[in-house]
Amino acid sequence: MASGDIVPIELGLTDGDLVTLWAPRWRDGDDEWEAFLGHEDSLYGFESVAELAAFIRTDSDNDLVDHPAWRVVAGLSAAELEPEEEHTFDLVGVPELAASDPDGDTVAELEDTLEMVRNIGEVCELDTVTKFFGGNPVLGALPSGPNAFTGRDGEELWDQIGAAIAKGWDDVLDAIDGVVKSPDVDAEAVAVAEAELLAAEENVVDADDAADSEEFEAVDLTKADDEDDEDPSFWAEVGIDPVKIITADGTWFTLRCYLDDEPIFLGRDGSIAVFDSERALARHLADDHEHDLARVSTYDEVQTAATDGSLEVEVTDENVYVLPGLGDDLGEGPRTVDVDQLDLAVELFTDAADYAEDDAVEKALAPSTPLGWYVSYLLNPDPTRLAPSPPFQAEATAWRELETWFETKLDQHR
Repeated sequence: MASGDIVPIELGLTDGDLVTLWAPRWRDGDDEWEAFLGHEDSLYGFESVAELAAFIRTDSDNDLVDHPAWRVVAGLSAAELEPEEEHTFDLVGVPELAASDPDGDTVAELEDTLEMVRNIGEVCELDTVTKFFGGNPVLGALPSGPNAFTGRDGEELWDQIGAAIAKGWDDVLDAIDGVVKSPDVDAEAVAVAEAELLAAEENVVDADDAADSEEFEAVDLTKADDEDDEDPSFWAEVGIDPVKIITADGTWFTLRCYLDDEPIFLGRDGSIAVFDSERALARHLADDHEHDLARVSTYDEVQTAATDGSLEVEVTDENVYVLPGLGDDLGEGPRTVDVDQLDLAVELFTDAADYAEDDAVEKALAPSTPLGWYVSYLLNPDPTRLAPSPPFQAEATAWRELETWFETKLDQHR
């Protein structure tokens, strides 16, 4: 996971649920780090979000103070430190999960929880946790999803995972319980944070009441047959998407659409014009330029909106591509790779290659190549296939070469 954020998380431990902060891998020069809120040999956990908020506002001696996002996190409201559902990990409930049927939700929750436990073990240097994962390679089947546990062989694989957890999980939980501590927190700061949380909860209730009232009025007044349909956005109407691409050189914006399933970018002769801000892209669109998107029938609407100042460049999540860190993650092994991020990157590279009429991506990701086989394993899991074996340096190198190839296709405008 290539991220510069600090994330509030909740851990379900033997003594109850505790909240803390986790900093996924971030890079500082040539060094890569990962950390939790803590100090020296201790991982700090708090019984309430108010206590967590109070602590980070008053403490300057912990392992996250040098993180580039620390000042941002220390300035958040208490409500913004509430862990989201996907960042809640019930360590105590792992044996029960492993004893359940391996449906999609169960497998995903078990994989996410074990991954967080592995992170804690690595950061806190817990030999018991490290040995648990090293001694149970069968756990590596979880990223393949529920399809890996269908049929007789799949059922046996799931039983092996359950047996491994039943045998070693108590020791893993004891090791983590042993490093978690709840430091004292300033009582006044806690009271302030509790008041913030109460006010935020009241605001949510008021907003819900207002929304219910507005909904009633809308239902009473609206007569259109399609009253439940949302109005399509400008970009959806013109069939062209703003695209955001994050590379090692910076963040870039461009446009892309599909004609007869063939990608067309804002560019010319296979070169993609990219801009370092939404505003710079909009300014470019307001002027006349020769590019391939101009032949799209709805492009005139885009240029008109850019010219009169009404154009808003809004990028949806599915059109955000984050490239930094993928090569390193591939080099560390399948469990470290953000599969969704990888899938999007492959989509972007493939579109760029099709647009440029270049077969470089097709060749690099052919199943007969080590990188192609590795990527296929991650994106198209098949329970009958063996997991890739380390080392993965050759695959990581091949991926970085693919990134370099893609960057040569970008015509950068700063």
